[in-house]
Parts: sequence; structure tokens; C-alpha cells
Amino acid sequence: MDADREGSGGRGIGQRGSGRRTPGRAVAYAACGVVLLAGCASMPDSGDLRGVDSTPRQDTPVRVFAMPPQEDAEPTDIVQGFLEALTSDDPNYETARKYLTPAAQKKWEPGLSTTVLDDGPGADIVRPADREQADGTWFTLIGTKVAVVDAQQSYAPTSGQYRETVHLVQDKKTKQWRIDTPPQGVVMGKSDFQRNYVAVNKYYFASEAKAPAVPQTVAVADPVYVRERVDPVTQVVRSLLNGPTRWLDPVVRTSFPTGTALQKGTSSLTPDDRGALTVPLNDKAEHVSSDRCRAMAAQLLFTLQNLAPAVDTVELQADRRPLCSADGDDANGVAQRGSVEKPASLYFVNGEHRLVRMPAVPDSGDTKAEPVPVPGALGDGDKDLRSVAVSRDEHMAAGVSLDGRSLYVGSLVSGGSLGDPVLVSTGKAAEDRLTTPSWDIEGDLWVADRNPADPRLLLFKEGAGKPLKVETPGLDGRIKDLRVAADGVRIALVVQKGGKQSLYVGRIEREGKIGDARSVSVRELRSTTPDLEEVTTMSWAGDSRLVVVGREQGGVQQTRYVQVDGSTPEGPPPAALTGVKEVAASEDDDVPLAAYSEDGIVRLPSGAQWQKVDADGTAPVYPG
Repeated sequence: MDADREGSGGRGIGQRGSGRRTPGRAVAYAACGVVLLAGCASMPDSGDLRGVDSTPRQDTPVRVFAMPPQEDAEPTDIVQGFLEALTSDDPNYETARKYLTPAAQKKWEPGLSTTVLDDGPGADIVRPADREQADGTWFTLIGTKVAVVDAQQSYAPTSGQYRETVHLVQDKKTKQWRIDTPPQGVVMGKSDFQRNYVAVNKYYFASEAKAPAVPQTVAVADPVYVRERVDPVTQVVRSLLNGPTRWLDPVVRTSFPTGTALQKGTSSLTPDDRGALTVPLNDKAEHVSSDRCRAMAAQLLFTLQNLAPAVDTVELQADRRPLCSADGDDANGVAQRGSVEKPASLYFVNGEHRLVRMPAVPDSGDTKAEPVPVPGALGDGDKDLRSVAVSRDEHMAAGVSLDGRSLYVGSLVSGGSLGDPVLVSTGKAAEDRLTTPSWDIEGDLWVADRNPADPRLLLFKEGAGKPLKVETPGLDGRIKDLRVAADGVRIALVVQKGGKQSLYVGRIEREGKIGDARSVSVRELRSTTPDLEEVTTMSWAGDSRLVVVGREQGGVQQTRYVQVDGSTPEGPPPAALTGVKEVAASEDDDVPLAAYSEDGIVRLPSGAQWQKVDADGTAPVYPG
């Protein structure tokens, strides 16, 4: 079939002239789920830029393979064919290598990085007069950078101009043009990246020793990007065995012994008809204990369920001998994930400024569930509240007074007293006082004081005692809002500087032994919404996903999901809702989103529209 790829968002190749773009064309042959992209016709070395649009995202899981260079192809066709081949599904970029000289084939490292451009890469021909030596032909690849995926497959947003020089030479014997200086790694447009790559959560374990409040090991998601149609199961298993990404590494551990890898000669991993995947490991894993083996299997199963739901069981071998196996129940017995910890209740502040709750997931057909005051002083006492947080075990709650000045902590039991505030801010205005608090998995309470004279991020051990000041190296601005992740090792911060409010995710590091005085810091803050001018509110909505309400510069308010690495997850955003002031989500996908908007408290059941819960309510939260 003749595939006209106009309008998919790519950049062209050739010399830039008037800026007018003519859509490029490619010939595609589809059979048995395979698409071959033929090289484009030759073009002159002067004139207008010709568009070579990025391949649109395919709705069907076809595999795309590029065509090798044609006989006597011109330099422009060689560069164009090479860039097309970078977007194909060749496992080892075999076709792309055919556009390179033998020496360049050996030196080129496509796994070094993938640079994602807003548009497909364009290329300018560099005239001989621009070079001291006219030895061959030179091109400059150009574009606007959006993100870079590094050698660890970790995604990071970026910006600025992309410029890479490509040099071609003509073989003296065959007279064929080939690239002898290719770009570093791989480069492609955003639409090609979305078609070629898929985000996958690898899972490791929080490196902290378990506190009494944490009855089980905690699993932590480490998102990476793998090529979607190039044996993703094997890719992600190798990535898991290679260890966590650099950013997460200081706060997690793996159960796999150092040096563990797939058995030599293993080329591909495929689950059988029973949904069981056999993973052959080398002899580094040969002598692990049964408990450690189950932990290894749990890491694999958590990871593979995220990628391929057909994997129900993982069977481990070492040096070709059986080690152990695990199914979903076994894995959940080893470690807990936020995405499977379902909260019992949705909490918010009612029109009388007291803490109330209602079932987190409405009963089927029950549209008349009414909120009820929580037991204890925060529900039936005399303190007017502005914002609240409920501990993850739903036994404790914290509330900030209506003026934002005082923080109270109390138990959710009938007759419980409140006592004096555990913290009082001296900020002059309400917006310069305390943020909404947040509980971590260890039962510790986090809050920020926005007082411009003394801005601080504070932690109360088990919600009581003298607060510990949390160090925040690299923080540039004041914390406007915060939420600690269910894994307890990551925290999301809305940071205000000047007229901009941005969302960052930081890594929580704790030093010292549990039970003793420990220093706590939030390090390596990463921007997750660099395109938003104002982040109004946010909440964790998965093991590595947040729901964010904000707006771009000059734009209108929008609600969307973002990954902790700054990428946009697949799937539609939440249904539109106007005037959102606060949003609440659970890491469990089955629990509806909740929000405080111009209609009061509303929530979004799966497959439905926003439904009003309480016209006078504010400050909705799930435990955490």
C-alpha cells in the first residue's frame, strides 16, 4: 500500500530554504503483521526542505522494518534512510547499520541514548565552503529536544536545540555512499517514540529496615522505557537484573545477587500456555535461600504483570536447575505495593469544618451514601479545619486549622481528645502558613511551613514530638503542597517561585537506625511537568503516576496524568472538570478520583462522569 505520512509531526531532510514543507512519502508492504518502509527517492542537494514525517502511532500491533539502502543512493537518501531505520523494529538496528561504513558499524552504540525531538529530525546539507576540507558530504541534524532516554532506559524531560553532525564518504571500490560519523545513540520524533516505546515499572524493595508500623517489605516502582515490539519481556527482565536506575538506587535494594544475569545463550523469554514464564539465570543465583528466591520471583512478577498481564507465574532456574516459583498471591505475600492497597474511606472537610468520611468505592447501584463524622475530636470536636490527612492504616488523622496556623493530630477513635497543636506557624497571611499534611508508610507526618521568614519542610515521628527539619538541597522556591508516595521513598512537591508553581518529585533519604534520631533529606528533585506554568493541585495515582491539575502559560486549567519521570502515560486523561481547587487519588486504579471544585466534593467512578458528593465539602483526601 502507498502510505502518505503527511501531518504526523515529523521534520524533513535536505537544505532548508523558504521553510515550505512538502510531505514525504514511503512505500509500505504489510503482510503477517510486518511493515517494510522503502527508501525514498533521491533528491537534489539544494532547494526546499522536504518533509519526512514521523510514522503515526499504529492502532494495531504491527512490526515496522525499514528497507536497506538502494544501489547508487545519493547522500540525502542515505541519511534519510538511516533516520527512518532508527524508528523501525529491527531488534539490533540491523538495517540502520547497513547505512554505515564497516568501521562506523563497530563504533556506533544505539543503546547509549534515545533523543526525542518535538518533530522528526531535519537535516541541513553543509556546503564544502563551510568546511576546511571537502572530504565527503556533511549534514547537520537539527530539531527541538523534548526528552532523553539514557542507557539505563530512564526518561528525562529536556529542552533546547538538537544539533548533530553526520558525515558520509563514498567507497572507492563500490562507489556507494555510507555514513562514517553517525549521531550519538538514536534520535527520533515524539510520535515515533510513542509508537516505538512503552513505559514499564520495574520493581525493587525499599532499602529501609522495616519500622514497627510497616509489617511488610515495600515494593518501589522504577519506570523505564523499552521498545514495545522488540521482545519487551526479555528487555525488561534484563533491565531488572541490571539493577535500579541511578536516581532511585540510593533508596532501594534488589534481591538478586550481584552479577545475576540471564543464562548465557538465552535469546528470548516467552510465557507458555499456562501463563508461566521460565527465567533461566546464571550460576550467581544458584545458592540463594528459598525466601530470597521468592523475593526475586516477586520482583519479576510485579514487573512482568505491569508489562504482560498474561504472565501469572514466574519459575526461576539457576545454572539450568529449578530454584523456585511464585504466583500473584506469593508475590503479594512478599511485599506490598501502593497500587494494591485499597483504602477503606474517602475523607474530606464538611460545611461545618469537621472531618467526615464515606466509603472509598461506592457499592454497586448505591448513589445515596452519606458522609459521616469520623470518630474522635477531629470529627466531633470544636476545632474548625481547613485541610486534613489520614494515616495509611486509617487510625490517625492530622488537621490544619481554618486559619492555616495550627496543626493538630488525633486518633480516629470515639472519645479521643485532641490536645494542643503540635505545630504553630507565625506566617502573617493564611497562604504563608501550613500546607496540607501527609502521612508516610512508617506512620510519620510531613508538613511544610510556608512562612517566608522561615520556610521549612518538617517531619513528626509517628505524628508527635518535636518536629525534625528535613533538608532539601537544591530546592529553589517555597513548598506550596506536598504528598508522600505509598512506598515512603518518594515525595511530590508543588514548588512556588515568582509567579510559577511547578511539580517536582524528590527522593527521601534517611540516615541512622530506626528508633534512633535520624536525619532525613529530600534529594535530586526532578521536574515532572516542565510545560505547566501553574500547578494547582496534585495527588499520587499509581505506583509511578500522579494526577495533576494545572495550566500551561496562557492556557486553561486541565487535569491529566503524569509519570514521575516527567513522561505522559498511555491512556486518556480524566474527564474534564472546571474550577478544580484540590484533587485526591488512590494508588489503586479501582478507587475513584475525588476533587473539590466549584460544585463542592465530586468523584469520578470508572466509566462514568463526575458525580456530586457534597455541595459544601472541601479538602478531599485518601489515606496518605
